[in-house]
Amino acid sequence: MAEERNPKAFPYAQDDLQTSILELIRQTQRQKLVKRGANEVTKAVNRNKAAICVLAADAKPIEILMHLPLICEDKNVPYVFLKSKSALGSACNVSREVIAATILKPDKRNSKFEKEIFNVQDEIERISAVSE
Repeated sequence: MAEERNPKAFPYAQDDLQTSILELIRQTQRQKLVKRGANEVTKAVNRNKAAICVLAADAKPIEILMHLPLICEDKNVPYVFLKSKSALGSACNVSREVIAATILKPDKRNSKFEKEIFNVQDEIERISAVSE
C-alpha cells in the first residue's frame, strides 16, 4: 500500500532526516528540552523558546495544527513534518500519539545539544528552500 501524504504537510522530512530528528528528540527529552502537544508547542514558539518544531503529517484533521507553520515562519523557527504521530509519541517517551513537539533552545546546562540542534535546523532549512 502506497503512503498517502497530505499535500498540506510541507516541508516533509525524508527517512534519514526523520530518524535523526526522532533520535534528537529522544536525547533531549531526557534533559526536559521537549514540549509536546499543539498547545504547548504554540506557547513555546510564541515565547521564543523553541529551536525546532516537529509536526505529524498523519494528524486527522491536519487543520488542527496548521496554525503552527504560520507562527513558526513569523518567529523564524524551522519546522518539519514527520510521517507518523505514533513515532513522534514514542520519541517523546509517552504511550500516546503526539501530533506536535518542539525542541527548546538549550541553556548553558544543556549546551552539548547545540551542535546537533543546529545541524538539524540546517537540514530542515535546506529541504524548505529546495522545495519552494
